Amino acid sequence: MTKKRNGRSRAWKLLLLLGVPLLALFLLVQAVRMGLFGTLPQEAELSRITHEQATLILAADGTRIGKLFAQDRTNVRYEDLPEHLVQALVATEDARFFAHGGVDGRSYIRVFFRTLLGGDRRGGGGSTISQQIVKNLYGRQRHGLLTVPVNKIKEALVARRLERVLDKNEVLVLYFNSVPFGENTFGIEAAAQRFFGKPTRELRVEEGAVLVGMLKANTTYNPRLHPEAARGRRDQVLELMEERGHLSAAAHDSLRALPLRLRYTGGDAFDRYGYFNVQVAKEARRILSALEKRTGGQYDLEKDGLRITTTLDPVLQREAEAAAHAHLATMQPRLDKELRQRKVRAAWEKAHPLRKDQRWRTNATRVCELYEHKGRRLDTLSFRDSLWHYHRMLHGAVLMMDPASGAVKAWVGGNDHRHLPFDLITAGHSVASTIKPFLYAAALADGLNPCTYLDNAKRTYEGFDDWSPDNFDRDTVEGAVALWYALARSMNRPTVDLYFRTDREVLRRTLSVCGLPVQDIDHPAFALGASDVTLRELVTAYGAFATGGRRVEPVLITRITDAGGRVLYQSRGVVERQALDPAVAHTVNALLRRAVDQGTGAALRSRFGLTASVAGKTGTAQDQRDAWFVAYTPGIVVGSWVGAYDRSVHFNSTAGTGAQLALPIVGAVLQHMEKDGKLRKTYMRPFATPEAGLPAMDCPAYEPMSGLRRVIEDVFRPGDRERKKKERKKEKDSFLERLFRRKKG
Repeated sequence: MTKKRNGRSRAWKLLLLLGVPLLALFLLVQAVRMGLFGTLPQEAELSRITHEQATLILAADGTRIGKLFAQDRTNVRYEDLPEHLVQALVATEDARFFAHGGVDGRSYIRVFFRTLLGGDRRGGGGSTISQQIVKNLYGRQRHGLLTVPVNKIKEALVARRLERVLDKNEVLVLYFNSVPFGENTFGIEAAAQRFFGKPTRELRVEEGAVLVGMLKANTTYNPRLHPEAARGRRDQVLELMEERGHLSAAAHDSLRALPLRLRYTGGDAFDRYGYFNVQVAKEARRILSALEKRTGGQYDLEKDGLRITTTLDPVLQREAEAAAHAHLATMQPRLDKELRQRKVRAAWEKAHPLRKDQRWRTNATRVCELYEHKGRRLDTLSFRDSLWHYHRMLHGAVLMMDPASGAVKAWVGGNDHRHLPFDLITAGHSVASTIKPFLYAAALADGLNPCTYLDNAKRTYEGFDDWSPDNFDRDTVEGAVALWYALARSMNRPTVDLYFRTDREVLRRTLSVCGLPVQDIDHPAFALGASDVTLRELVTAYGAFATGGRRVEPVLITRITDAGGRVLYQSRGVVERQALDPAVAHTVNALLRRAVDQGTGAALRSRFGLTASVAGKTGTAQDQRDAWFVAYTPGIVVGSWVGAYDRSVHFNSTAGTGAQLALPIVGAVLQHMEKDGKLRKTYMRPFATPEAGLPAMDCPAYEPMSGLRRVIEDVFRPGDRERKKKERKKEKDSFLERLFRRKKG
């Protein structure tokens, strides 16, 4: 009796030991199914699953130059998946994928005995491919102590629903399009492009094995960061493929022997286009917003996988960026030397607003990635050294535009978009002498001509705070100079005289129609560039000269399509207005061609050997704080700006002039274009000769009788005689200064 009672007691205990957990599990499953731990997606929702795709930005030739995304993802079709890739995934992640209905009970037994007890982790985890999809798409929520069992039950329930509405091939496509690969990269297509620079359909067996291997731990097995670990994991995947019969022993051995070869095209590949892509995103949002108002269609730029075709020429972008980096790498040491001689850093540290900050006082060192003109590098710097590194840095910007169509061909907004994202093309800088051609255009429209003589005398303008401008080279020959010569040599005194001789409203209208600001126009210093203008405004304005007076708005985007190829937006062509009289534009072109042939832009000929017909203008702001150069043909306008973020950082020598600091960047680009037959034919077209001809420009640079006239004026205007005598004595050059006269800016 006692034995029966004891046996019955043990049976009850065993029943309770097994039954209570099973009952608890059953109740938990029902609770999850009923939505007590959150609503589960139903079959109707699962059948409509879509997921985010990155929007691709394409150059004019179709080259991929950027992505816009919340998550970096580009979808593929089943036809794009190589067979070996599917085999690698199934062998590694879900060996019975084609046999189960979303949940594989055998996998849990395998995990328990093989993985947990046997320590063999090659066979993967217990979740099926469908369960992993659910986790990737819907994530996991926290539920206290029940977090793990509740999430596993959710994934199992939803996985079974998923496989009731999708076939196996559709499940595989969904998995490959949603799985994360680290580096904010989602989906096999994005991963194939990032790590191997090719589409999924072109992946080799060993490359597919690397990517499948990353699924276990995408950071640990990242082939760029941890190549040895990634290769070891790749070899495990290849071994599993052999075990499942997908590879022969010979193929397995040969693939294992291969080194890990990457063609990484991650963020670095698109850094060259970073500034441009930001502008494209802004423009695309404006276009899509207008489209929504007109049609009601809503599109998410970061999630809907749109395709944006732009006007950019990758060849010109590469050349512009290379020219800027190379020239700044040459000029930065020269500036550093001047700054050391002037002890600029000591003054900077003394006035720095962070002097009381704990980080400033501690001045701890750390390892960091730095940008410098020769490239990025890792270095160990103190806190103050890292701040000074960027404070004393020269920055350059280059913008290239087709003046006839407005198509932006190159946009280099700064030194390095990753480290220095501020776009200097859209920032205002003191425009200096690059504003002069527009004053001269207004004067021509107002009735003057290239042989009009302008006063080159030194004057003090009492009505403007006794302002007394001088020529850059302090030219003391006071006689009158021809208008053409004054512009070619970028002379200041005659330009101010021209300002006072030009109707103010004509000047205001000329600037306005060319898209330039006019808020400082009432002060004569405006004639010498004492106003802030952006490089985008300036290049667009110069385009009006190149086109015979037509001002064309810059164009960045030509077309936008959805992920399926349906056209959402197509550029309607050129948006233009007649800004200048064609005769005026052609005359300015002739004047600025002389500036390149004989004046401040002559280095294009002497240093860079250009033979094409090119017009151009330099600009140097006060104290060499901003350096400019704009050159153009009827086929292209190229503008460059060089300076520092802080205007106290600048050259004190002629090295900071537009001719020496900005012109060489444009010169290097134009030199490459002229040597390349295709680019020369496309962009280096000659200027057309107007049917009416150009006004005469064969007059002498200096007015022949201007010296005699000055003597006569002194005699008949005695009140001015003593004042002019003192001014001439004060500005008289020494013999050496006249002998070694500086070049003009």
